[in-house]
Amino acid sequence: MSGARQVGGGKGLGSVLSGLAVGVGFVLFLGAFVWGAVVYKPYTVPTDSMAPTIGQGDRVLAERIDGDEVRRGDVVVFKDSVWGDLPMVKRVIGIGGDTVACCDKQGRVTVNGKPLEEPYLHSKGPASPTTFSAPVPKGKLFLLGDHRNDSLDSRVHLADGTDGAVSRGAVSGRVDALAWPLDLGLLDRPEAFGALPGGVSQPGPLRLILISAVVGAVLILGGAAYGPLARLRGRGGKRPARKAEVAADV
Repeated sequence: MSGARQVGGGKGLGSVLSGLAVGVGFVLFLGAFVWGAVVYKPYTVPTDSMAPTIGQGDRVLAERIDGDEVRRGDVVVFKDSVWGDLPMVKRVIGIGGDTVACCDKQGRVTVNGKPLEEPYLHSKGPASPTTFSAPVPKGKLFLLGDHRNDSLDSRVHLADGTDGAVSRGAVSGRVDALAWPLDLGLLDRPEAFGALPGGVSQPGPLRLILISAVVGAVLILGGAAYGPLARLRGRGGKRPARKAEVAADV
């Protein structure tokens, strides 16, 4: 009798734990999707001006941020009427108060006279096929594409008789990851900008969101599998007992 109670109690506890696992799993899994939808917004990049970092037609996940949170080196999504009617994606090279110029004797872009090592550029050689020197007004951002030979960016708009920069308020997101093609590559913060005042931005919560979704899925599948596995195990345990009863009758 005591053995039967222990078995029954074990089954009851297992059922409770499996139900709890499924419940917690659903909270984590669905919560991750809600969290991601609130924090991130997907964009499709229309040109190859950010190649090789982001190719034409790639789908990116941009963290919804305020323009005041932008740092040098960030890849941002913005919309400016001077640049066009569609959202664009470029890299922040300079912020208000900086002077961005190109090129030094090694063909590098400089920020306030400090050269940048830019391993993300599309091709070797000078960091820009055109030379320029541009002071960035307060509250604005100087933006360049990583494919400097095929990017309509702040350099082009210098020729418009403007400062070529974009207001911080024009920024709607900071690209955290490449979602399509399906490699979900997280974008690195370039080390060269980390040595400048203000440093670089911190990655968004995308990694935590993905972990939450994966853990939730595992708990759901594990909890749901408990019932069928327990029934199979119970059937396997009863068969030897039946054989023993038959032998005793004989």
